[in-house]
Amino acid sequence: MMSFKKFYITTPLYYVNASPHIGHSYTNIAADTLARYMRGCLGRDNVWFLTGTDEHGQKIQKAAAEAGLAPQEFADMTVRQFRELWERLNISYNDFIRTSEPRHISIVQKALEILYNKGDIYQGKYEGWYCTPCETFWVESQITGQSCPDCNRPLEKISEKNYFFKLSAYQQWLIRYIQDNPLFIGPKFRRNEVLSFLKLNRLNDLCISRPKERLSWGIPLPFSPDYVTYVWFDALLNYISAVGHFDKDNRYVSKWWPADLHLIGKDILRQHAVYWPIMLKALEIEPPRTVFAHGWWMTGEDKMSKSRGNVISPLEMVDRFGIDVYRYFLLRDVPFGLDGNFSEEAIIKRFNADLANDLGNLVYRTLTMIEKYYAGEIPQRCKASDVEGKSIEAAIERLSGVCAKFLDAAADFNFGASLEAIWKVVNMANKYVEEKKPWNLAKQNKSDELKAFIRLLVEVIRKVAEGISASMPLTAEAIKEQLGSERIKKGKPLFPRIDSR
Repeated sequence: MMSFKKFYITTPLYYVNASPHIGHSYTNIAADTLARYMRGCLGRDNVWFLTGTDEHGQKIQKAAAEAGLAPQEFADMTVRQFRELWERLNISYNDFIRTSEPRHISIVQKALEILYNKGDIYQGKYEGWYCTPCETFWVESQITGQSCPDCNRPLEKISEKNYFFKLSAYQQWLIRYIQDNPLFIGPKFRRNEVLSFLKLNRLNDLCISRPKERLSWGIPLPFSPDYVTYVWFDALLNYISAVGHFDKDNRYVSKWWPADLHLIGKDILRQHAVYWPIMLKALEIEPPRTVFAHGWWMTGEDKMSKSRGNVISPLEMVDRFGIDVYRYFLLRDVPFGLDGNFSEEAIIKRFNADLANDLGNLVYRTLTMIEKYYAGEIPQRCKASDVEGKSIEAAIERLSGVCAKFLDAAADFNFGASLEAIWKVVNMANKYVEEKKPWNLAKQNKSDELKAFIRLLVEVIRKVAEGISASMPLTAEAIKEQLGSERIKKGKPLFPRIDSR
């Protein structure tokens, strides 16, 4: 079980060259769920949730030019879309950082200055292949033909002077660090991938600049103003620029660092598990506790991407199915860390089975019985003496430790297992209704048994609402409102079935 006194969680900074898609929302929903759980366990003041946008680089400059806008104007326009999406998805972030903000720029330039003065940054000549969409340099040994190993788009041959960061000097340190800290990279198979890469390949020093004559939209190097900072070196520093500063002795100071968790997509694992810890080591800053790379959402056999034309809008899904249904599907349907296949048919199947038939049915039928048998007043709790009742009470006791139980699942970031445990109790309660047949208790005037039965269902539903409050916060609030304290406020069914015919 994980143990924390404070909890600092981050998402990647999302690149503003295009509108947000399901992949972006997946990371933020997972981070939001963890942040909400941790606030319940540690208190609001001990949790900090950071998200934001990455706004510099060649792709942004090009997209802005195509739109007839200055890069800052283009970034401002796209950032609004991200903020609006997070509001619609009920994302409870504490801070939203932009790489174009002065607070970030000043930290980046300070970090560059420290590393340059230390001798970890030097000027050299680069000759090789460059991928503009990925903004990445590649050497001959890394490519086949003239295509980018990551995106398969054409590479451009480049020869120019630039500044380099000494990644290679820290390779053996990083290998030892990953070996000594098994929770640093997750899932485990991603950790093994990174270790294998580091052991089989010699790291090249990282080119961290672009000449202004080729790219003007970036943070100027403090020691060479004719160059701007490479977007990945710039963006990674957001995790420290948002929560701290360098003192007069060039020591980094922050109440939140180290980050307890960086949540990222698997396509940016190398930047976060290789570049980033080495940058921090060179700056004499402790690495984050965990970098966890989740999988992609696919449509058919393909990853969703703008270039493939198969991007699905999160807002369209929310408009059709609702915020909490969308959140539930993403967290429940695929083990976190693996790829998943996204389709409306899969959402509808989850909706009808888990939400309409199971949870929605349990809440509605319980409220209906309270309305019918007790005129809307929740009966006082009676001690159940039957075997079924005791099994339900035992389930309630297990749910009472939902925070600790979630943290057990969170050690493997297994949101699906956490939700499945809650749904087992929901299904147990529904089965209990069918077996107990409360309508027969009412007919037989078994008033004490009926009261005990109804009160147990109320307790189950309250604990279930508590258990889903981080993953489905609006649904949890709706359940609490309908149950009230002593008198119910029955409304419409929470999840009316969807006819998929």
